[in-house]
Amino acid sequence: MTNEVSALVARAQAGDVEAFGLVYDRYFDQVFRFIYRRVMDRQVAEDLTSETWLRALRNLSAFRRPGGDFGAWVTTIARNLTVNHMQSHQRRERPVAEVRDTVSAGEVAGPEALAVQQLTREALAEGIAQLSPVQRQCITLRYLRELSIEETAQVLGKTPSAVKAVQHKALRALRGLLSTTAVMPA
Repeated sequence: MTNEVSALVARAQAGDVEAFGLVYDRYFDQVFRFIYRRVMDRQVAEDLTSETWLRALRNLSAFRRPGGDFGAWVTTIARNLTVNHMQSHQRRERPVAEVRDTVSAGEVAGPEALAVQQLTREALAEGIAQLSPVQRQCITLRYLRELSIEETAQVLGKTPSAVKAVQHKALRALRGLLSTTAVMPA
């Protein structure tokens, strides 16, 4: 966590509403995207995001990890709320195959490139589906959410070394499951 965020969190813990607002602004999009990717319903994602921030505010004094990552802490709250919601509504997390890359403005891919991308996404989704739940979550956090090892460790409740081991095993398993045409993260 940067010194700036640490200072803002400390001010918010001391009752500074403006500081909490700045932390909220900094992490709101990250939390919303994390939830939306799992529930695929904008209204539900908005509701769960609001509840996440309400719980973060109520429990702000509980965040006392020296050098802890506030973003990972609030994402853990979001994850727990999302899991509870999906269990109570008998829904599952969104399959990776449904994650669609958005095309940047002015960028148009040809039909062949689009077909290769789609086949690669499908092969990757099939491979990820065969991983253990913790491996799936690790790969999702590291490569789709682009969290650091430390952030992933906090979300998963594991040590950074354990996350590295899970990630290594998951990538090795994926390499064995996927054909040579699929693109693998380095």
